Amino acid sequence: MPTRAETCYFGAGPAALPTSVLETASASILNFENSGVGVIEQSHRSASSTNIISTACAHLASLLNVPRTYTVLWMQGGGTTQFSAVVYNLVGYWLAGAKAEYLVTGSWSKKAAEEAARLLGDEHVAIATDSRKARENKKFGHIAPEGSWTLQEMEKSIFSYYCDNETVDGVEFPAFPKALEGRLVACDMSSNILSRRVDVEKYGIIFAGAQKNVGGAGVTLVVVRNDILQKQPSVDTLRKLGMQIPPVMMHYPTLTTAGSLYNTLPIFEVYICREVMAGILERGGLEAQENASAEKANMLYDALDQGGIYRVVPEKTVRSRMNICFRIDGGEEVEKAFLKGAEAKGLTGLKGHRSVGGLRISNYNSIPKEAAEKLVGYINEFAQGRQ
Repeated sequence: MPTRAETCYFGAGPAALPTSVLETASASILNFENSGVGVIEQSHRSASSTNIISTACAHLASLLNVPRTYTVLWMQGGGTTQFSAVVYNLVGYWLAGAKAEYLVTGSWSKKAAEEAARLLGDEHVAIATDSRKARENKKFGHIAPEGSWTLQEMEKSIFSYYCDNETVDGVEFPAFPKALEGRLVACDMSSNILSRRVDVEKYGIIFAGAQKNVGGAGVTLVVVRNDILQKQPSVDTLRKLGMQIPPVMMHYPTLTTAGSLYNTLPIFEVYICREVMAGILERGGLEAQENASAEKANMLYDALDQGGIYRVVPEKTVRSRMNICFRIDGGEEVEKAFLKGAEAKGLTGLKGHRSVGGLRISNYNSIPKEAAEKLVGYINEFAQGRQ
């Protein structure tokens, strides 16, 4: 049976966590800070839980340079719940004839747009761009030029929504879209949060499921501009207008007032996030992490591009640093052989998403450079064996 030290796990989520964090956490499960009680067992209302949440918020605010005009929340339900929460919390910006506009660049932004249409009705949702329409194969893997987007007039846009990194399709926005400057923007950063520097002030809402770069499954971080918390219609007003009334667990102002503790928050998961973020801060913050992420991604893409038998799925200008999706000449049988050989060397979690197949390397923050180098060696070795 392989040991943890012998295994390099490249799974897309729940993803690998730093071994040092897991070692500290394992001790804390039995006895947290010499309290005689495990961190999983302690009350979410206890002083130590309050400290975990407050320090986790402080670490996130420090890493992202979050302005005082924003609030950090910890929620449950994963990024998928935020597909609904974003809509519910932005209905206060509704104007007659206005629409919520979505950039559909992959599987997750597609699902978010579908949820908005389900809640608001198709007539109130505009698809500003759909990447499938710009490719001959009608599949994701491209982001159309901003000049081709059919954005609403500024006064007719309720909000603009996009997913910064698409895990299934290996597509990442190189930077904040210039076409969205000045608009109310909501962004899903579930799979690339804390992997590079971000100008928070360009966004109204940023959310991210923790289980890629920050922690384990079960908790979601939300950064929301304070004016959004204040621009919330009353329930009576929403009823009179026939608009959506948000479930209380998706209502940002309620959770803000309760300090993210309206109900029993999974404190252990927030604790893991806190420890992971503390490690990023110690290593030099997001500038250092951004450089490390780029170095690993470039190394892996170079190996695939030079291998001769590999085909990276997305176009080069929008390749994700986090999720490297590729196919191998020869079809599924060759890809199965690649996976079998990789597992024999302790390189695991490389199978592509079930909806698209192929292979996927998830290059999240906790993947050490040594693991990427080991995988590069195998990529080269497998290619040489096929020639």
